[in-house]
Amino acid sequence: QMSKRKDYYKMLGVKRNANEKEIKKAFRKLALKLHPDKVPESERDEAEKQFREIGEAYEVLSDPESRGKYDRGEDVQANQGGHPGRGFHGFPGGFPFGGGFQQGGASFRFEFR
Repeated sequence: QMSKRKDYYKMLGVKRNANEKEIKKAFRKLALKLHPDKVPESERDEAEKQFREIGEAYEVLSDPESRGKYDRGEDVQANQGGHPGRGFHGFPGGFPFGGGFQQGGASFRFEFR
């Protein structure tokens, strides 16, 4: 069970005792790097997959309740549970960039048009 668990701290490149500010900073840095405008078309599928992962990691670690559960080894339903959760709208301070991402819903799809 533990082995297939994602390491959200590792995914964001932060220490286990990172504070919320550090977590947000790490997430923004990664998210900007994976932004469709920054990624060649051939790598966009991979970037989108990674983006979804870091979004999930950020969602769990930026919420004290979810993070507590995660740290205790309990099951945490991030956005993959089908319920929209906070999605990108819920990010404190808003999402770090305009365009690029479709707003809404639990699917962090890129908008390529």
